[in-house]
Amino acid sequence: MTRRRSTSLPFLLVPLAATLALTGCFSASAEPAGSTDRISVAHMQPPRSGLDPLSDDAFKLSRWSTAETLVTLNESGDATPGLATAWERTSDTTWDITIREGVSFHNGEPLTAAAAANSLQAAIDSTPVPRILNGTALKVAVVDEHTLQITTGDPDPLLPQRLSSPQLAIFDAAAYTDHGVDPVNTGTGPFKITAVDGISGATLERFEGYWGEPAAAEGIDVKFVPDGTARTAALRTGEADIVEAIPAGQASTVDQELLTEVPMPRTNTLYLNTKKGPFADPAVRAAAREAIDRAAIIGSVYEDRADVAEGLLGPALPYAAGYRDDAEYKELLGHRAQPAKVKDVKISLGTFTDRAELPEVAVILEQQLEAAGFEVQQDVREYQYIEADALDGAFDAFILSRATVLDSGDPVAYFASDFTCEGGFAISQLCDAQVEKSITSASETEAGTGRQRAIMMAEARILGTDAAIPLLHERVIQGENAAVSGAARDPRERALVTTQTQRDAK
Repeated sequence: MTRRRSTSLPFLLVPLAATLALTGCFSASAEPAGSTDRISVAHMQPPRSGLDPLSDDAFKLSRWSTAETLVTLNESGDATPGLATAWERTSDTTWDITIREGVSFHNGEPLTAAAAANSLQAAIDSTPVPRILNGTALKVAVVDEHTLQITTGDPDPLLPQRLSSPQLAIFDAAAYTDHGVDPVNTGTGPFKITAVDGISGATLERFEGYWGEPAAAEGIDVKFVPDGTARTAALRTGEADIVEAIPAGQASTVDQELLTEVPMPRTNTLYLNTKKGPFADPAVRAAAREAIDRAAIIGSVYEDRADVAEGLLGPALPYAAGYRDDAEYKELLGHRAQPAKVKDVKISLGTFTDRAELPEVAVILEQQLEAAGFEVQQDVREYQYIEADALDGAFDAFILSRATVLDSGDPVAYFASDFTCEGGFAISQLCDAQVEKSITSASETEAGTGRQRAIMMAEARILGTDAAIPLLHERVIQGENAAVSGAARDPRERALVTTQTQRDAK
């Protein structure tokens, strides 16, 4: 079985010089954040692509409420109106999209179906294409001033959710230049970008011509601060109003009232090689499953700032837990193999250093597995040097921190990538007819509760093979100044500063 190399888990490796330069961006002489009605934000990662919205930088533009999409997602992942007010599926592969009237871009130009089509066509034509469009073969046509028609290559019940991807945000035609896409003064959101300072920061002002609820704050001042200690200090001293990703090891140095733990759609999972080696035997996989103490890992490595994994999908997907009490779900899990008794079974265990917790997780897992009778040989490298071996099945077991919902807010793409015969990220090398059938069924089901149920039955099928043993669901620690209210706490990391974010009156 041939596996293609995946780019679904990008890791930012910030040059040392840039890190050192940004660590001190909040100086002792800086004006306190509370002195204006502006919101100051300390982000963890600087832009990779000059804030080009066709890159992963699109998520920053979304979190600043400067770029908007045709469709948004609610907490359950259902499609709701954005710059589009309605959508209708007129055939298996054709959708009519109604564009909201009365919307202006930040430069004063009106939003039309032609402008929306231009943005979508730019995404379709880009290299690389945004991952949300992989395999969709989208075609876009203008029906009239406020109606857009989108055609997909195959029936796609998830098209509205796809249109919510920040990489499909709509910009005025002036944004599209020979040098890339420039979001400055060309979006539609309640805040407009007025200045960008490379990888140091950005400035946004309230957009007075916004079509919806006006922003409460006058503007946003952004700094990019890769160093976790510096971000934490900025929150502690009041020099930043909102701080991304406070490191767990730094959390105890800050007033706990300033911290919020947001469950992430990211699961730390032990993948077992089902194709060759000791774990080709389901009973040996079951023995590994029974050997693991998740609470010990969470308490030691994550300082209890993570959730025990009951399945592949965690609390960031509100519907997941309810289906695990379903009789069919329990029956599917009931067919798992009984654990074998193992003694001196040699296994290789791989992981990577780019996420600092994973080598520590590997140490504890080694201890737990060896207590059950395994002999563990660890292999820990930088991700770029270990990914190919992991995808080629070079390890008996591999620890991975994996995003479980991608840009559509739907986990089916993750299941297909990791657990189907031709999946592009199938570290477990799993090829099981029943799992394949369940994932296909979920992918073809219309959005809504029916699809959610199909997703959870697919999860049960996967778990029933013990090809992947979920360990924990990660949380991110978000810091917020006591004077700030209305900041979004979004597991999908699409929203942060919204129209309701403001500094409370003293």
